[in-house]
Amino acid sequence: MHPEVAAARAGPCPACGMALEPAGAPVESDDGEGDAEIRRVWVGAAFAVPLVAVAMTGAVPGRAAQWLQLALATPVVFWAGAPLLALCAASLKTRQFNMFTLIGLGIIAAYAYSLAAVAAPGIFPEAWRGERGLVPVYFEAAAVIAVLALLGQSLERAARRRAAGAIRSLLALAPTRASRCGADGRYGEVAVETLRAGDRLRLRPGERVPCDGTVLEGSGAVDESMISGEPLPVEKRPGDRLIGGTVNGTRVLAMRADSVGEATVLARIVRMVAAAQRGRAPVQRAADRVAEVLVPGVVAVSAASFVAWLAMGPSPALSYAVLASVSVLIVACPCAIGLAAPMSVMVAMGRGAGAGVLVRDAETLERLASIDTLVLDKTGTLTEGRPRVTSVTAAGDVSEAEVLRLAASIEAASEHPLAAAVVDAADGLELATAADVEAVPGQGVRGTVDGRRVRVGSRRFVDAPAGRDVGTTVHVAIDDVPAGSITLADPVKPAARETVAALSRMGVAVVMATGDGRAAASAVADALGIGTVHAEALPEDKLRIVAALQAEGRRVAMAGDGINDAPALARADVGIAMDAGADAAIETAGVTLVRGDLRGISRAMRLGRASLANIRQNLVFAFAYNALGVPVAAGVFYPWFGILLSPMIAAAAMSLSSLSVIGNALRLRRLAL
Repeated sequence: MHPEVAAARAGPCPACGMALEPAGAPVESDDGEGDAEIRRVWVGAAFAVPLVAVAMTGAVPGRAAQWLQLALATPVVFWAGAPLLALCAASLKTRQFNMFTLIGLGIIAAYAYSLAAVAAPGIFPEAWRGERGLVPVYFEAAAVIAVLALLGQSLERAARRRAAGAIRSLLALAPTRASRCGADGRYGEVAVETLRAGDRLRLRPGERVPCDGTVLEGSGAVDESMISGEPLPVEKRPGDRLIGGTVNGTRVLAMRADSVGEATVLARIVRMVAAAQRGRAPVQRAADRVAEVLVPGVVAVSAASFVAWLAMGPSPALSYAVLASVSVLIVACPCAIGLAAPMSVMVAMGRGAGAGVLVRDAETLERLASIDTLVLDKTGTLTEGRPRVTSVTAAGDVSEAEVLRLAASIEAASEHPLAAAVVDAADGLELATAADVEAVPGQGVRGTVDGRRVRVGSRRFVDAPAGRDVGTTVHVAIDDVPAGSITLADPVKPAARETVAALSRMGVAVVMATGDGRAAASAVADALGIGTVHAEALPEDKLRIVAALQAEGRRVAMAGDGINDAPALARADVGIAMDAGADAAIETAGVTLVRGDLRGISRAMRLGRASLANIRQNLVFAFAYNALGVPVAAGVFYPWFGILLSPMIAAAAMSLSSLSVIGNALRLRRLAL
């Protein structure tokens, strides 16, 4: 909340009372505070529920009910609510007024007044007594405020721990062991922490690359989608670069370690995500901003009313002074203020979940309302993220079906990254068993099918005539004669065009940032009507793109699904992830789209705008009751109209303000998305 605040150990922020976040990468273990909060919520609720029942039903008669309420409320206020009271005291001591100040004063005011009514009822005039001659008590208000405030604290802590999981999921990509060549020429397992630049390492099939380095021997495909976003594995040969955390394919490779430890690309991504999460200054809650003025104002009015009634009030002056000052604090109790944002957020999140939009917290909803620029990844976000055959061409007397059948028969025994897409496209055709299959790394595969020599691969590999390939194209030769070609592409998601058009109507500018090549990126952008394209963008580039847009004064959302998008997702005002994407992207983002439905992006923005408007309306309702109720409770109108607000009426007004806030928030359930 306040990035400029730093401390040597964990604890509450002296400025706002929120828990301080660790400056480095977080650890998985918890300090026990989260479990303690949950215990306080459950124990507090266990006492508060029967307390409310006793107060509302009248099942227990007379003063026995008041003493029972006192017994039930005391552990809620002073044990369950102890952290809230401590934060309130700290805010008063440092004069950094916030929501905890209001909550603490509300709890203490309701409890202290009620305690006086039970322990010393004689100080209250007869006019303030109820039908049974008892002074009304408000123990249930104090207890319920404490329990709800604690529940909100525990939910916020859970959200913070989930955000920290983004960094932990990135760290989990780094392997802990590596196969290193020793001085005797033999390979042995060692801890990754012991690796040094220049070490010779061996990568077995399916293993993660332990550090950044260079291929020395062997060739094969490596899955680099975590860095580039490109779904197709990349062919590696001696001299090519390897990135730590990426996944080796089906061949053994020998590599040289170049960058280890904190110098690797993966370590840099972790640092970028951590820095972006810490440095992102959230919008200060409206209630906290107003509280800086409201809290000292309410306390001042309460004290002034006490002094005025004590000096000029009718007999018994002390009783009127106590009642007026307590009424001011009760009518200004922050129930409605505390409910204003959480109720809207809770209903809005439920509405969003029903529409396939999972929103993390209130801050994200607030930020969504002001987004004017959306940066979109391509692969897995705008496109399906897996290649498919889009067309087959044939030359001479060979049919397209025969070209596909022969190519699929060869690819069925191949390790080429595109083989699965070709075989899938041939579903329904009768494939033959290929013989003498030989893969030529970086070029293609050849073999014999039904007695015919078949080659599938690059234009040069099959001696196809010169031409310009569209997208990803593999060529086919039969008996050394070019017979046709197969074009593959990563299909655009059906909802992509609709989403881009909807965002344009909402006044949101759309920008594409992808690790794919310029030709593939431009083809998708042209098809969807996206005017600004950044191709061949690495994680650092995407982060810079988002930062540059923010420097122009734009409010930026970033949508992506890969680990390579995590730094940009964290830096953006709002990160939007696909639920089928990488864990790091999902945990970094504030919004997750169920089933990767792109229409959820425009739904999320409509939800954010509606929820922020609803929160503002709720705050108006909450503060309007305070603005009207505080002067009445203080007795400002008593000399002219004889109006004086009793604590009972003050509590009724407080409840009415809460009901108006709840009713207004529930309107979001019918929001059209």
